[in-house]
Amino acid sequence: MEFNTNPNATLDEFKSLISYSIFHLHSEEDSNYTILHRAIIKKYFDAKNVRINYKEHTVDLQIPVGKRKYTGITFECQDLERFLKSCLKKDEKSMGFYQEALNHYSIFHAA
Repeated sequence: MEFNTNPNATLDEFKSLISYSIFHLHSEEDSNYTILHRAIIKKYFDAKNVRINYKEHTVDLQIPVGKRKYTGITFECQDLERFLKSCLKKDEKSMGFYQEALNHYSIFHAA
């Protein structure tokens, strides 16, 4: 497994993956891209039970409000690609997540 040591290059590649995944999303049911989109939102908000309704342009999720307490929210998201890109962080843990996703999707698309 090869890791890119340049955080800016990793972010750029991951943003490209997001763009690609939005453009090539054919069915939201059981799609690897849906899994990727949900994972980005889960990571950014420390959320659980993330659901994206691509047709209605909404995101449902549960966000933490205390120790082991969550509250559900729903919001409208007209530009999912822009929203997902705005969720990206440049910390070390996030960089590892992005690199692993890039490696996974490059293997997935090569098969």
